[in-house]
Parts: sequence; C-alpha cells; structure tokens
Amino acid sequence: MPVNFKAESGNTGVFYISGQLRLADLEQCQNECEALIRSVGNIKILAILQDFQGWEKAKGWEDLSFADRNDRYIDKFAIVGDEQWKDLTYAFTAKGLRPVPIEYFASGEEDAARQWLNND
Repeated sequence: MPVNFKAESGNTGVFYISGQLRLADLEQCQNECEALIRSVGNIKILAILQDFQGWEKAKGWEDLSFADRNDRYIDKFAIVGDEQWKDLTYAFTAKGLRPVPIEYFASGEEDAARQWLNND
C-alpha cells in the first residue's frame, strides 16, 4: 500500500506516501485525519513523500469537501519530498487559498519540517 499513517505526539498525523497516489489513498488519509481530529481536536499533518510518482489520473480530485469540513482543525501541514514535486504539491494542497499554513521541505529535511510544525 502506498500510504501508511501514524499518529504521533498526540496531535500529529504522519503520512508516508510512496509510489503513485490514488484517489482511494487520499480518501483513506482524509478519514484518518478526521478520526484523529475527533479524538484529539486540532491536529498537525506531516506528509513524507518517499519514491513518490505523482497522482493517478482520475475524476474526483477536485472535491474540496474535506478542506471545507476540517481546515479549522488543522494547525499546520508540512510536506517533505523531492524538490521536483514542490510546485505541484502546493497546487494540489491549494497553498495560499486555504487558512492552513502549508510548507514544503526537501528530502532529508524531516527534522526541519517537524521543528516548523511544533513552533507556534
């Protein structure tokens, strides 16, 4: 499976994403985030892209209902991955169009991403 989820430090959800992200994988991530929100309240999200190969071509990616329902509960969103995915990831996450601070960190900068997530 290309997505693995782990809850850390009480309110941080970490997603390890590899290969090609499918719409079903995204829905799984969203369900896990919503379960964590119900459990602890506001959360932080860390997505770690490992051998990431982009997104499958499918209808449904334009659905923003998760963001509409949950952005008020997401304090920060950090992404770690190869620089080649930075701009596309910003577009995919709608950075600048959502109230959630979203930052991208290069591969190998997971510690910096975690530090950014934990600084208020």
